[in-house]
Amino acid sequence: MKALVYHGPGSKAWEEVPDPVIEKPTDAIVRVETTTICGTDLHILHGDVPAVTDGRVLGHEGVGTITEVGEAVTDLAVGDRVIISCISSCGKCAYCRKGVYSHCQADEGAPGIGWIFGHLIDGTQAEYVRVSFAETSLYRIPAGLSDERAVLISDILPTGHEIGVRYGQVSPGDVVAVVGAGPVGLAAIVTAGLYGPSRIVAIDLDANRVAQARRFGATDGVVASDADWREQVLAMTDGLGVDVAIEAVGVPATWDMALSLVRPAGHLANVGVHGVPVTFPLDTAWIQNLTITTGLVNTDTTPTLIRLLAQERLDVDGFVSHRFALDDILDAYDTFGRAAETNALKVLLTAG
Repeated sequence: MKALVYHGPGSKAWEEVPDPVIEKPTDAIVRVETTTICGTDLHILHGDVPAVTDGRVLGHEGVGTITEVGEAVTDLAVGDRVIISCISSCGKCAYCRKGVYSHCQADEGAPGIGWIFGHLIDGTQAEYVRVSFAETSLYRIPAGLSDERAVLISDILPTGHEIGVRYGQVSPGDVVAVVGAGPVGLAAIVTAGLYGPSRIVAIDLDANRVAQARRFGATDGVVASDADWREQVLAMTDGLGVDVAIEAVGVPATWDMALSLVRPAGHLANVGVHGVPVTFPLDTAWIQNLTITTGLVNTDTTPTLIRLLAQERLDVDGFVSHRFALDDILDAYDTFGRAAETNALKVLLTAG
């Protein structure tokens, strides 16, 4: 089959690789029909995730059709249309029983890490993918839910919702600032609206993304290149600072921005994948009674988000800005990697 293969920082190729096969009784093979490119894939290509080794097939998002199942799989069948979760979980270990699927202890890739696709095992930017623990890592697609909407459940919607909104404890009446209006930032914005904040402020260097954020529930937008960007945000809070700041980029500058916006006793929820350390000025911040959270998505809210999408309670139809054939994945990477020039949000890849 053809797949997008990582060959070290800055190097990737669309090339022939062996077809995946059933390795364990709990496996399934899925024919990938729709996949995407994530900001984390760009972090990998920048060398920010050293656990990804030369020869790894990238990608951790996708929807498709099951073509084969292992002998232990009884709740899924060949022909089922499914969402591939970015987190794989056995459902039985101590962490899975607590709902902390992101740290599944099963021996697949590396014990204690639930994000294995395109990281520790071959991923979804391919014509076929092997899914371990199929019954707890695949979700049937409800009738009427398009692949284009369903694929957003693989990663960005649960990530924005869980690590941004729920960890940030967004509550009715809150002022929420989302630093970074890329796809995962937009996912935080659209799901934050479920909790009734009074304002959601989108902050980004890209004026187009700030404008787009209003389509998904942002009440206000601030372009971060403005010299007075912080003063603009504080003016929306009577100078007190925001109740919740969500960092959705993963670089030191945006971490510093988010930290500078939070009021005393507020929440800072870090969603971005950071490739280098950041500075936390504990000597001055300790007195602010801040709650700071970060983490890898557990996907425990995935079933809820699927229901909300199926009932059209989440307006995500504008998330996909560009569409490519899977064979044109290198062009798709170029477009996504130059988002400031191409106005790319989510880039969709479909099999022929």
